[in-house]
This record gives sequence, C-alpha cells and structure tokens, in this order.
Amino acid sequence: MTFDFVRALGEWAPIRDCPGRFTLRGVAPTLSATDLLGTAEGMRMFPSPKARDAVWVARLEDGGIISYRRADGTWLHTLNTEAGFRRKLQQLEIDGDGSA
Repeated sequence: MTFDFVRALGEWAPIRDCPGRFTLRGVAPTLSATDLLGTAEGMRMFPSPKARDAVWVARLEDGGIISYRRADGTWLHTLNTEAGFRRKLQQLEIDGDGSA
C-alpha cells in the first residue's frame, strides 16, 4: 500500500508546522484504522511514553499511517510521508520503522 493510495481514500489536511504529515477530515470519529485501510494486516499497536492515547501504526511502502485511539473509542488518523513518519515515530519514542 502506498502513500498516494491512502491519500485517495479521504480528505487529508496538512498538519500545521509538521511537514509531511496530514490528518484525516470529514469522517466519523469512530472510523477505526482497520476500517480506514480495509485490513488489519500490517497494523500494530505500539506503547509510547509520549502519547496519552493508544498509538496504532501501519507502514506503507513510502511512509506510514499513525492513528491514535482515544479512551472514549474515537480515532485520530494521520498520514505521513517517509520523512514525516520517521520523525513522528522518533518523537513518540517508538522503536523501529513501525512494521508489524
């Protein structure tokens, strides 16, 4: 799965002051990461001392998805270029490249 394929799945808005990172707009907040991608394959939950919510990560061929599952069951999805993905994983102190 590629960045462009996932970008075509919805309306992604750039995240201010975060080059290479986009947030999904215009979907129900209950849309899960699996629902977004149509599969759970490659999706993995990572613990992060820097996030208050559960962090779900899916590696793409040229970037990645980082989704946050809040305690109330709602989701926030981000689409990331390769550089944005690596940078955010480092900020979240998630080891590796987010591969399952």
